[in-house]
Amino acid sequence: MGMTDNLLSTPQWFVTLFLFLLILAQAARSVRWCILRSDNVLQHSFFGAAVALGFIWQLRAGINPGLAIHIFGITAVTLMLGWGLAVFAGLLALILTVITGREPVTMFAANALVTVMIPALVTHGIMLWERHRNFSNFFAYIFFCGFFGAGISVAVAGLVMCLMLWFSGVYEFSELVHDYLRYLPLFMIPEGFVNGTIVTGMMVFHPDRLTTLDQRRYR
Repeated sequence: MGMTDNLLSTPQWFVTLFLFLLILAQAARSVRWCILRSDNVLQHSFFGAAVALGFIWQLRAGINPGLAIHIFGITAVTLMLGWGLAVFAGLLALILTVITGREPVTMFAANALVTVMIPALVTHGIMLWERHRNFSNFFAYIFFCGFFGAGISVAVAGLVMCLMLWFSGVYEFSELVHDYLRYLPLFMIPEGFVNGTIVTGMMVFHPDRLTTLDQRRYR
């Protein structure tokens, strides 16, 4: 999902920019920059995730202006890097889409909120819930955080995007329901499958790359 045209009113644009900067500041505070500078494996994961997302986001299908569809992939990156670094990896990927002309620079903050920040925060929240429940089976991490987390994050992001377009007056709510919202459950399935598969593969072959995974909790 990405807004490829300048579809927001001026007040919305400033509100979106404010929220973008606020979340960006919190993300920067949550990152342990000293560990990133000293850990070559983490650096490779970070830049590799940014490049992979930048490539994936080039592939999209457009329904109507502002209602493009593509795989997010942010859930897997969040579980791999933590939500703060996932935000910065996603922003690097978004910069690549701007450079290649897939996204307008004027909509950078809005697209960052919808495509990067909201999915990362939703995934982080689900991960915290899974930790709080203290599940002892590692399948809980895979299914709740990976599969279901990705599906829920794309659903929340899609709803926020529709609300932004509705409040801006670009679409009537009935149009959004007819052209997008009724298909949202179908978008959740591939998102959950792709992210869940990636998380499962990493958990099996490279569990050390999942910085949010506490292997001591699982039997």
